[in-house]
Parts: sequence; C-alpha cells; structure tokens
Amino acid sequence: MAEHENGGAQPQQPQQPPQVKMNIVTQFVRDMSFENILAQQGTGGEVTPDIEVSVNLDAKKRQNPDTYEVVTKLRVSSKNKGTEQHLFLLELEYVGVFHIEGVPDEQLHPFLLIECPRMTFPFLRRIVSDVTRDGGFPPLNLENIDWVQLYRNEIARRQSASGQPETPDA
Repeated sequence: MAEHENGGAQPQQPQQPPQVKMNIVTQFVRDMSFENILAQQGTGGEVTPDIEVSVNLDAKKRQNPDTYEVVTKLRVSSKNKGTEQHLFLLELEYVGVFHIEGVPDEQLHPFLLIECPRMTFPFLRRIVSDVTRDGGFPPLNLENIDWVQLYRNEIARRQSASGQPETPDA
C-alpha cells in the first residue's frame, strides 16, 4: 500500500449531497364538482368558450416517516365570450401522497410544491379532459403549468402581504 505525501492520511473526499429518493405512494381525487350550467339553463346561438383556470397548492407531512401529502386544487370556469354567460364550472382537489428521502429541510417546501405537482399533473390533466368531454364540451387539455413560477409568485404574494403595515382597529 502506498503512503500519501501528507503523512499517510487518505485524501479528503468531497462531501456528496444525499441522493434524493421520491416515490408516489398513491394519488386520488379527494373532491370534484362539475356544474354544466349550459345544459341547465340552455343557450340561444353560438357559444365561444372563454376558459379561466386557477391553481392552488397545499402540502403537509403525514404520520408515516418521510411521507407527505400534496393537494392540487384546480378551478376551471368557462364563460361565453361576448355574453359572459357561464357555461361550466369544474372544481377538483387532486392528492398525491409521496415518500421523499434525501431532501434537505430548507429545500423541502419548494420541492413539495414544485416537483410533486409536476409528477401528478399529467393525471390531473387527463381527468379534466375526460370530465369536460363527458360533460358535452370539447375536451379541455390544460397547458403545462410552470410550477417554479407559480411557487415564486406565491412566495412574493406572501411577502408583500406580510410586509404591509398593519392597520389599527377603528
């Protein structure tokens, strides 16, 4: 065995970051509502849908070690362009349960709210497409969501909300 110049000690190996392990344990629809307002009220004439999509995320630790629940809350409303008559409203809570190891604590929050919804989004997209098609509308194929930008926007919104001076009660 050859000795090293520094008195026989082994050279310092650079510290390797822990390897991230992520599994989807399960995923499911927690709550869903589809209101076909057009079918209930009827319409006269041409329909040109104007779609509005809003997304909210929530994450929490579950009882099992290294297990987290991430909920994607989706609200899709459609109005007829021009008349502003409501066509449909879809509200969906889609849950992914994840087993995650190797993510440092300071990076866990963004990881949960960026990487986890990115993994479940194709399934959520398929549900939205099927429900709108089965409701008598053309299938709605949601565009990809920029989860990083959504996360940054939410952090900025929270900072601006907490940065405002509090108003005393009148």
